[in-house]
Amino acid sequence: MILHLIRHPTPLVEPGICYGRLDLATAEAPAVAAALRPVLPPGLPVWSSPLRRCRALAELLHPAPRFDSRLVEMDFGAWEGMPWDAVPRAELDAWAADVAGFAPPGGESPLALQRRALDFVAGLAETEAVIVTHAGVIRSLLAHWQGLPPERWTELVFAYGSCTRVVVPR
Repeated sequence: MILHLIRHPTPLVEPGICYGRLDLATAEAPAVAAALRPVLPPGLPVWSSPLRRCRALAELLHPAPRFDSRLVEMDFGAWEGMPWDAVPRAELDAWAADVAGFAPPGGESPLALQRRALDFVAGLAETEAVIVTHAGVIRSLLAHWQGLPPERWTELVFAYGSCTRVVVPR
C-alpha cells in the first residue's frame, strides 16, 4: 500500500500554545493545495482528520474526501490551549520519563494515538491513498513502520503542508 501522508497547513494559533484536538482554522489551505496537486497522483481517495486545519485542505484536494476521527491529533487533555510554559513542570517531567505511555491529565498517550492510527491504516481497502492529518499521527505511524523506540519519535519532524510518501507492507 502506498500512502501520501500530508501534514495540515499552519494553524491560526499563537506561538507556544499547546494544541492537539483544538479545532483551529488555517488560512494557507489554498496555497498548500496548489503546491501539492502536481505531486500527488490524480484520482486517489483522500482521507482526512475532521479538524478544520485538515478538512480545509482535504476539501481542496478532492471533491468528496472522507473523514475519520482516528486521524485527529493527540488529545492533550487539560493542556489543550495552554502555553507550553504554563504546563506544570512535574507533568512534563513525567512525560519525558515515559514518552510513549504518559497521558496528560484528561488526554491520551502517544501509544494510544499510535494504536488508533494503525487501526485506521489496517482498515484501508485502497492500495494507494492520500491522508491529510497531523504531525503526531504521521510521526506515530512512521515510528512504528521504522521500528523506532519511543525516545526517538521526536526525531521525525514534518513541515506544515508537507507530503511524506510511504510504502506500507501489507
